[in-house]
Amino acid sequence: MQLREHNGVKYLTFDLLAKAGVKHGFSTRVGGVSQGCYESLNLGFRRGDSRENVIENYRRIGEALGMDYTRMCLSQQTHTTNVRIIEEADAGNGVLRELPYTDVDGLITNVKDLPLVTHFADCVPLFFYDPVQQVVATSHSGWRGTVGKIGKVTVERMQEVFGCKPEDILCGIGPSICKHCYEVSGDVAEAFRQHFSKEVCDSILQKSTQHPDDPDKYMLDLWEACRQNFLEAGVLPEHIEVTDFCTKCHPELFYSHRIMGNERGSLAAFISL
Repeated sequence: MQLREHNGVKYLTFDLLAKAGVKHGFSTRVGGVSQGCYESLNLGFRRGDSRENVIENYRRIGEALGMDYTRMCLSQQTHTTNVRIIEEADAGNGVLRELPYTDVDGLITNVKDLPLVTHFADCVPLFFYDPVQQVVATSHSGWRGTVGKIGKVTVERMQEVFGCKPEDILCGIGPSICKHCYEVSGDVAEAFRQHFSKEVCDSILQKSTQHPDDPDKYMLDLWEACRQNFLEAGVLPEHIEVTDFCTKCHPELFYSHRIMGNERGSLAAFISL
């Protein structure tokens, strides 16, 4: 991924998607107007920040990405694998007006200039672009969404609704907590064992380096788990770009739930035809 800056707003882009010509980006916490624990580019309306500040932050990131913030359509995330098809009537949902839906962790559209937005603070942002059928999507993949294979679910919905072929789809796995920072308990590890092969689990689960004497603690590689979900869906390996930015390792760039708890802002993923 490339770290870019526009009028003080810092954001990241995938080389794969940039070369394909699709507008997209992942925000950092740099370049906004929010103060205190929300400093500075907070994009979460439900964090406790003032609405005026968040709106201005959307305007700024929209200008940086070449997207109209008044047409942005937001998710309403609850760690599900629910994916919603977004239409012209949804433009502005969550920014100009209250969301008319709940429990939505993924968004898909074929409408031009209708930016899709999902939110993050350690979970994995997933980006999708089909240059053949001209369809974009973004999904939120925490450990529950990854166990539920929301990346695969999103690809399948793109196939069902828009006739996309998995081998045409370009995918990005964005900044989140890395395998060196993400310690999980045994019940989370067991959930992955129930839904992934032993071979994959051996690659994504390791004994904890933070608590090496605790047999019930593991380090989890969400990036590789998400990549495996894409491969299972039929996405080509060369069509998957994986970040090397960890949200916990870089608190100067990102909000991290593991570091900051609930007293923080929210990052966001953006994609638009």
